[in-house]
Amino acid sequence: GDQTRVRPGKLAETLCGACRPGHFEGVCTVVAKLFNIVQPDVAYFGQKDAQQAVIIRRMVKDLCMPVRIEVCPLIREPDGLAMSSRNVRLSPEERQKALSLYRALCLGRDRLSAGERSVGRITAEMRSSIVQIGAGVSVDYLSIVDPETLEPVTESNGRVMIGGAIRVGATRLIDNILVDAPRDQQ
Repeated sequence: GDQTRVRPGKLAETLCGACRPGHFEGVCTVVAKLFNIVQPDVAYFGQKDAQQAVIIRRMVKDLCMPVRIEVCPLIREPDGLAMSSRNVRLSPEERQKALSLYRALCLGRDRLSAGERSVGRITAEMRSSIVQIGAGVSVDYLSIVDPETLEPVTESNGRVMIGGAIRVGATRLIDNILVDAPRDQQ
């Protein structure tokens, strides 16, 4: 019966938020309640859910909550798949297809490291690498964004987050990597 909600604003409108309207409002409301009840000094969130961590950090700042948000590194399976409770839903064949997301992110990282600056070209290559996997895999989004503001970057020059979400069968998977792209020489 609660009527009061915590609305995260613009940060929740891109990436996963575009595919899941209202999701981050629910997350913020639940986390704000939890922080109010528990009164923690520090709260830990995982890098795999990077957008959620950015939104929670902003909520804490905007609402003057006395809690420090720490983001813990993303943990991967030996083959590179981001650890997630959702992985158990994947059949062996789907699990192999799921690796296409991490491989696409690595492709984006490698293209940036090689000097490519066109985000459009990079994301098109990433999408193509996933689409070629074939039936049973679809792309929700692939983006290269500023890791603090989640704003899309048009040309990479400095630290970026390469992230994406795909559906493999009925399972939605997310992943991201942080990349320090070489800066242009002035």
